[in-house]
Amino acid sequence: MEWTEQNNRLKKNFKFKDFSEAFAFMTRVALIAEKMDHHPFWTNVYNTVNIELSTHDAGDIVTDKDHKLAKAIDRLV
Repeated sequence: MEWTEQNNRLKKNFKFKDFSEAFAFMTRVALIAEKMDHHPFWTNVYNTVNIELSTHDAGDIVTDKDHKLAKAIDRLV
């Protein structure tokens, strides 16, 4: 599944084998997001992680910063 842009957010859902794999993925994303100083809105239920990206400082729209983080996240899976 590709990232989709909807309502000024980049969105993507990720599914894993189980909760442990989903949580490990979130931990890796958190480290990258912190390094980039760009933090996602996300939810996790069991093996599914839903991520939405937008740039608050730019008025909650999708910017290059969001696309860079999305690419970095994709490299993790």
